[in-house]
Amino acid sequence: MSPSGAGGLLGRASASEADDGGKDDDALTRDEIFDLMSNHRRRYTLHYCKRADGAVQLSDLAEQVAAWEQDKEIPDLTSAERKTVYTSLQQTHLPRLEQAGVLRYDRGEVELTERMERLDIYMDIVPENSVPWGVYYLGLSALSGLIMVALWVDVLPTGTIPLLAYPTVIVAAFGLSAAYHTVTNRRYQFENLERPP
Repeated sequence: MSPSGAGGLLGRASASEADDGGKDDDALTRDEIFDLMSNHRRRYTLHYCKRADGAVQLSDLAEQVAAWEQDKEIPDLTSAERKTVYTSLQQTHLPRLEQAGVLRYDRGEVELTERMERLDIYMDIVPENSVPWGVYYLGLSALSGLIMVALWVDVLPTGTIPLLAYPTVIVAAFGLSAAYHTVTNRRYQFENLERPP
């Protein structure tokens, strides 16, 4: 699954980074997050490790990354496909991720550090022909404003419909939208995706 439309990657480090302008030495900056996630093999590595319970073997990691790359099942991979990814991870991507302090790589074992586990990464995925959430809430706010103006100037009927029915509908619309948005965001958290983006 890849981000589509206007969607993109957003990273949010710990709250302390936001409070002190990104000066927390233990928090990844936005630029560091984008740099780490700009390469698909690093994304796949982090995704696999975030879904694992503890350390993983480099050989298992390389097989899964190769399978995602080739869009194959692991048993269908060729030895060349496995070796290419294994070498690339070992020589380039794992050292880069280790340098950033998000994982440890030692004797064929890969494990995320606390720095990565505290990092909240989610994908803002906008399916084709759908409206981005920001635009949706802007439209809902505009519609709510029109309803309130219409109530003030006595355009909407209030005799047959109770006056509180209008604000109740507005609040319900925002509440249901926010609940759906929250569930959607949780589903698109990096480690909750079936396949890495």
